[in-house]
Amino acid sequence: MAHTDHDSMRSVLRREIAGTIGLLADEHDFRAMRRYRSFTFDDHATYLRQVEAVLRSRAADGGHTTLALFDPEDYAAYCAETGLDPDLPATRTRFTAELAATGPTIPYDGSPLAALVPALVDEAVRRATWEYATTLLTRLGPCPTCGEDIGRAAFTRASDLLVRILDTAPPGDRHLVCTVTGPPDTLVSVLHGEPDTHGATRLDEAEALEFTSVLALGLATRSPGGLVLRTSAPGTPDRVHGWRLRAGALEPLTAAEVFDAYCTDAETGDLIAPEPGVDYCAPPDLGEERGTDDHRH
Repeated sequence: MAHTDHDSMRSVLRREIAGTIGLLADEHDFRAMRRYRSFTFDDHATYLRQVEAVLRSRAADGGHTTLALFDPEDYAAYCAETGLDPDLPATRTRFTAELAATGPTIPYDGSPLAALVPALVDEAVRRATWEYATTLLTRLGPCPTCGEDIGRAAFTRASDLLVRILDTAPPGDRHLVCTVTGPPDTLVSVLHGEPDTHGATRLDEAEALEFTSVLALGLATRSPGGLVLRTSAPGTPDRVHGWRLRAGALEPLTAAEVFDAYCTDAETGDLIAPEPGVDYCAPPDLGEERGTDDHRH
């Protein structure tokens, strides 16, 4: 009886343990890990099926599991830095624990792995974009004229612009895309917003932080780019608004310019047929003052 009680308590405790699986999401990363003898999988498709079986089993037992992207290059660097043997399962476990604490993860919610992998990759790209934009903003340092931190001022202004865009947008679901052209790299950030029961826009906090950082970088560095807002609501055509990012400011596009931007292939310049049920509109006034010194360095 006592033995059964102990087994029961251990079973309860096992359900209390949260776990993380470091996932080799693509064939290239999978092949890179096959250099280690202790990594015994031969086929990526089989590996993914086994991972999914483990996830389903843990969920059936009441366990909570998160997924993280396992990058073999980062793993090799981790082992070199810590002096740990990379060809040990225990080392991979320690590295995965680091991913759980510091890297992008998504919870396993019972969805097929084929649906979760793109979401995990998107999360990793979003995190990398945010970290890159934040690093560049930090490097801008203080304004040589007024001493104010350029990156922080730009982030504050970008936050204010985002609020004004959402406040003046038509009701419905919002889909925003911000593009900032390098050098050295072109950054693209996407933000989704849905109205809550009170009519306010509900945003994912991580998405909003990344989006604001990318917009702030474009403003602070006076880089070219653009911002597009698409609003969708039942029973009405989708409405598309656009702004040009130029000389450290958001300039509204005319309806014709929005139409041209949406109906032209960015790579070839060829015309694309307009979508049915979409209105291309001039955006509302954001109240930006032109020609003033508001730390547009």
